[in-house]
Amino acid sequence: MNSICELPAAARRTDHSGFPDPARDLAALVPGPQEAVFAAGCFWCVEAVFERLDGVSEVISGYAGGTADTANYEAVCSGRTNHAEVVKIVYDPAVMSYGQLLKVLFAVAHDPTQVDRQGNDRGRQYRSAIFFQSEAEREVAAAYIAQLDAAQVFRSPIVTVLTPLERFYRAETYHQDYAIRNPGQPYIAGVAAPKVDKLEHTFTEYLRK
Repeated sequence: MNSICELPAAARRTDHSGFPDPARDLAALVPGPQEAVFAAGCFWCVEAVFERLDGVSEVISGYAGGTADTANYEAVCSGRTNHAEVVKIVYDPAVMSYGQLLKVLFAVAHDPTQVDRQGNDRGRQYRSAIFFQSEAEREVAAAYIAQLDAAQVFRSPIVTVLTPLERFYRAETYHQDYAIRNPGQPYIAGVAAPKVDKLEHTFTEYLRK
């Protein structure tokens, strides 16, 4: 169970990434791991970013937004299903908050102003989406999007959609930890590695020690 807390203005900061801390965040009322599910383009790259964060114990690549019969890579890549490639992030809110995960999502993991694409990856499966699991998550995410738009952090409006998570489908085994296991693969070297570099240079205090 989570509740929403307001971060006092004096405690908020904008780091050299140009991204402010969320003004609203989740206050965990029950100790123990929580989960967040984000869609931000190819799950290989998104997984590579969130696996580096302190307080994150597991990142699982998968699919959300569609049905079980098409929850496989071949069907999803066709662009004819309603699935998005997503990551499920298992995190300790006492170390890394939901709001901090959102900050990394928008600052590093993807470009939230692109509709149904990320760079050269095109299709609905690459849409920007937050699959919320509670009303509190939805409210915090919506507030942060409004905050970033108001601050004109991006030149274009954020198009990230907020969708209730109905079911998460784990992706095939060979997709898990893909960037870690295939650092020399051209796509990983060209797309995922720069995101990880940005994270390591911009959010050093968020990194796993």
